[in-house]
Amino acid sequence: MAIELTDNSPGLSDVPGLRVGAGSGDIRRKGQDRLDTALVVADRPCAAAGVFTTNDVRAAPVRFSQAVLAAGASAIRGIVANSGNANACTGEQGLRDTEAMARLAAEASGCPGGAFLVCSTGRIGEPLPMDRVAKGLAEAGARLAATPQEGERAAWAILTSDTRPKSVTARFAWEGRTVTVAGIAKGAGMIEPNMATMLAFVATDLAASPGVLRAALLAANAQSFNCVSVDGDMSTNDTVLLLATGASGLALDGAPAGLAARFQEALDRVCFALAEKIVGDGEKITKVVSVEVAGARTRADAEAVARAVGNSLLVKSAWYGEDPNWGRLADAAGYARTGLDEARLDIAYDDVPAVVQGRPLPENKPRWKEVVTRRRFAVRLNLNLGQGAFRLLTTDLSEAYVNFNKSE
Repeated sequence: MAIELTDNSPGLSDVPGLRVGAGSGDIRRKGQDRLDTALVVADRPCAAAGVFTTNDVRAAPVRFSQAVLAAGASAIRGIVANSGNANACTGEQGLRDTEAMARLAAEASGCPGGAFLVCSTGRIGEPLPMDRVAKGLAEAGARLAATPQEGERAAWAILTSDTRPKSVTARFAWEGRTVTVAGIAKGAGMIEPNMATMLAFVATDLAASPGVLRAALLAANAQSFNCVSVDGDMSTNDTVLLLATGASGLALDGAPAGLAARFQEALDRVCFALAEKIVGDGEKITKVVSVEVAGARTRADAEAVARAVGNSLLVKSAWYGEDPNWGRLADAAGYARTGLDEARLDIAYDDVPAVVQGRPLPENKPRWKEVVTRRRFAVRLNLNLGQGAFRLLTTDLSEAYVNFNKSE
C-alpha cells in the first residue's frame, strides 16, 4: 500500500494511542469565546523528540521542553499548548508559569506527575494570565477524546494570526497493520527558519526510542519547516514535537529497513505538507513562490542564494506588484556572496527563461509577466557551478502586511 495522505484531516486524533482536547480561557483578554488551549495526551508514557528555535532569546516553554526531553524523552505523557500569549521575555516568572502549565495539564488529563511538553504562542513580553490558562485547561481536560471533533478543535486552539487550521494525516500498511503519522501546525507571521513563529505537533502509532525519533525528525525538518520563509523574522517560540505512542504494535528500533524508510517518507510528507500550509497562510500575502536554486557548489551555497532572494524586500515587493523584475533576483543572488559567476547564471520564471548564461531574453517578458500573476509560481536560478541545490518556499509582501502588523 502506498502512503495515503489526507489533507485537512482531524489531525492528532487520527493517531491511535492519543486523546486530544481543547478549551477556551480568554487568554487574549478580549472577552472572546475563542479556543486557546490544547491538550494532547498519550494513553501511556511514550517517546518524544523535538526541534526548537535557535534564537538566543528563547521563550520559557522552549527552555522547559528542552529540559524535559533531556531528562526523560522516553516517558512523555503529552503536550500542552496555549495561543494568545508567547510567555517569552517573561523572566523567572515565565519559567514558573510554564512549570505550572505542565502540572495543570497532568492534573487535567488524569496523569498526575506525568511529564508534559509545553508550548506557547502569541504576544511577546507579557506574563501568562494563569487563571485563564487554568480555565482553558480544565475544559480541554474534560473534553479529552480520540474523536475528529476534538482533533479539529485542538488544531484551531493553537492558532494566532492564522486564518485557518493546518492538519494532515498519512497512512500506510505494513505486515497487515496500518501505520499512522499525523500532525497539526500553526504559523502565519514571523516565519523564517530556524524555524518560524510556528508550532507543529506530529505523532505516530509506531514505537521508537527517542534517538531514532530525533534522527527522523531532524531529517524531515531539514527539508520542510527549515525551508520556508514569509517575512524573514525568526521567533522566540519555534517548536516541532514528535510523539510515538506504539499503539500499532510495530517498532522502529531494529525494524526492517523498509519500515524505517516508509515511516521517514510518511513523516517527510506530513511535515512538508504542514510547512506548505504555513507559507500559504502567510499574513496578508497574495502569492506563494518556490525559489529553486540549482548548480551551486554546495547545498549551503544554494541555500544562501535562495534565502537572499526569498527574503529580499525588493524582490517580494516586485512579486506583489506582478513585476517580473529578474534584475532584483540577480542582485539578491549576488549579495549572498557565494562566488556566483554572472556569465553562467540562468534565471527562469516557472519554465520561461529570463536569463541564459548571463544573457537577458527580453522577448520573453510577456510570458514572465503572465507567470507572476499566478497565486503560485516558481523562480529558478541555476548557477552552473556544481551540484548543490536548495528549495525555499516564500511569499510576496503587501502593504496589508505592514498595516496588519503596525499594532502587533
